[in-house]
Amino acid sequence: MTTHLISVIGSSPGVGKSTLCRAVAEWLTGLGASVDHFEEADILTRSAFKPVAEEFAGGAVAVRPATLVECTRAYVAESLTEGKDYLVTDALLPFIPSLVAWGHDEATLVDVVEQLSRAVEPAQVTVVYVHDDPEKALRRAIEREGAAWEDWYVRKLADSPGTRAVHDLSSAAAHLRFEADLTRRLLAQTPWHVLNVDVGRRNAQEAYAHTRHRLLDVLELSGPPSA
Repeated sequence: MTTHLISVIGSSPGVGKSTLCRAVAEWLTGLGASVDHFEEADILTRSAFKPVAEEFAGGAVAVRPATLVECTRAYVAESLTEGKDYLVTDALLPFIPSLVAWGHDEATLVDVVEQLSRAVEPAQVTVVYVHDDPEKALRRAIEREGAAWEDWYVRKLADSPGTRAVHDLSSAAAHLRFEADLTRRLLAQTPWHVLNVDVGRRNAQEAYAHTRHRLLDVLELSGPPSA
């Protein structure tokens, strides 16, 4: 069986990306598969991504694109050696929000995504792109995290080279709309499967059921999805 990397990414905080990623990992594990659930924070603790942690520890406010590519290559190679069936990752691939925030232009991102496409071979890749209107999603994130989160998020974007135009929730939403269009363009140039999951009219359970149903075909799994 070929190792399959399922990267769950979101168009904005508040779309339920991490919840969906966890549910997919639990589902595949329940089917008896060997699954690695790579959570978003794991990028600073996993051995394959040690160079990323080292660059940040050295005082850098950004990571070199080449470091991301080589660490991704190492992670996939390590997983292949371990015989993993599925790698279910939260916001790992293709790093577009980080690269944009660090000030890289579209031409650079095209090159990075092309390098990542080669770096993950021979694993098969499916990107689950979870999206909703950014302003609605951001308001859900604020309800979940508290009012202080809004200030933190806006300040984080405003302090980054590529997102300095952000100064409030409205401009943050405008940036996220731009980033969503960019993400779609870049993903369309890859050989990866892309599953678009619109959560505007779906709750978390419905988004998971929809994703699981579509993954059955992509992963060539037979039988009805488990409850």
